[in-house]
Parts: sequence; structure tokens; C-alpha cells
Amino acid sequence: MNNNLEEYQNSIFESIKHIDEQGNEYWFARELQKTLGYTEWRKFDNVISKAKIACEASNIGASEQFVGADKMVSIGSDAKRRQKDYKLSRYACYLIAQNGDSRKESIALAQSYFAIQTRKMELTENEYHKLSEDEKRLYRRKQTKDGNRVLYGIAKEKGVKNFDKFTNAGYKGLYNGETADDIAKRKGLRYREDILDNMGSAELGANVFRITQTEALLEKQKDQNEELATNTHYIVGKAIRKTIEELGGTMPEDLPTPKKSIKEIEKDNLKIKQ
Repeated sequence: MNNNLEEYQNSIFESIKHIDEQGNEYWFARELQKTLGYTEWRKFDNVISKAKIACEASNIGASEQFVGADKMVSIGSDAKRRQKDYKLSRYACYLIAQNGDSRKESIALAQSYFAIQTRKMELTENEYHKLSEDEKRLYRRKQTKDGNRVLYGIAKEKGVKNFDKFTNAGYKGLYNGETADDIAKRKGLRYREDILDNMGSAELGANVFRITQTEALLEKQKDQNEELATNTHYIVGKAIRKTIEELGGTMPEDLPTPKKSIKEIEKDNLKIKQ
């Protein structure tokens, strides 16, 4: 992307960004509607509905990303009516752009803008290497959470309904046939304890790669085909496993399980801050 285009994107999307009292950024749906070239709220609201479905499919509460912000507006003669609106998170804006009319140039600009801004928030390689192992784990765990949100949204668009099967397909490829339950048992985890919370930075890194590469391939899938999407997840996991083997790396199932889970690290950090 050239500098002029990036500056243009920044000017149009940053100009309508708001910051609340807690320092959180948000966009109003009505303002984003105009920026994305939708003249009718009805059509734009349909896009929002699709984006909310994708959000829920990513196991993220849509109500937290799409916050109702209805307001009363004047319609003349001292009369008013309620106007529907939302306060949108950056992730909500991203999902709206992904579900918008891709033929619109403004939609294409929005897609690249929100993707670029997300990448800019990531650490540089040099900064990452300066982190402690616990800090690396926290960073990689956030990447898996954010990546899975997007991956499951795309998978739903491609026809996936059985998300347990879809998820396990990726693990089976990467872990030589092991499902999520198999991994949890091998690690000696308690019931419903998250396996990703109990991985070291190297193991999390392999899973980040699995997630992002599956996402990229599913984007290219033209039809809604659950079997194809699930098989793609397996193939990606298996390909990453083969790459690790060819490089002489340690297989993910042979990497040690950290003594502390991510949740325990977060609790320790919270105590230190207090």
C-alpha cells in the first residue's frame, strides 16, 4: 500500500473514531455507514446482522462488540423518534467490512485499514525476543484468541456448523491424530481447562501458525462446504507438523507443559499491580 492511500485511510477512519472515558476506542455505526458508502440504514443494518452472527460464531459475545446506542432524533414539529445505532469496537468494524459489499471501493479500503491497524499493534520481532517466557506466552495466547475469532467467523461463512469437529481437525493434523481432549488428558488438565492456556510460547506459536494459515486458505474457498473447510484445517495442521519435523524441531506433543497456566500468570500479575 502506498503512503498516500494509507494516509487517506487513516484520515477517513480515524476522523470518525471516538474515545470513551476509559480510553476505549469505538465507532458509531451511523457514521461508519456513510463512510462505507451505504445510503440506506436498512441495507447497512443487514450487514451488521451478518457481522454479529460471525462474532457469535467466534465465541465472542456480540453485545460486547456491538453496543446499542439508540438515540432520539427530531423529525419536525417538536416530534421525535428513536433512531437505532451502535457503538462498534475495532473488531466489530472489521467484521462489518468483511461482510460488506466487496464491490464497493470503500469496503475494500475498510478491510485493509482495520487489518493493517491490527498488525501495527503487534510486537516487532526484536521486542518479542526481549520478553520473558511468561510474557511471550501471554502475547501468543492473545494471538490465538484473536486469530480464532476471525478463523471461526470465516469458517461459519464457508458452511462449518460442527465447530468441535472443525477444531479437532486442526489439532489432529498438528498433533499426530490427537484431539483437544487427548491433548488435555496428556497434559493432565482438569475438566474444561483450556489447553491453550497450558502451552509454552513455542507450542502456542505453532498453533498461531495453524490458525492464520487456515484462515488464509479458507478465504480462498469459494463454496460453502463444511467437509472441505474441515479438511483444510487438518491439512494445514499436518503441513506445519511436517515443517517442524523437517527443521529438526520438537514435536508439539513433546514440548513441556508449563507449571503455571495463563490464568495463573494473569492472577499473579494482577496481585503485583495491586
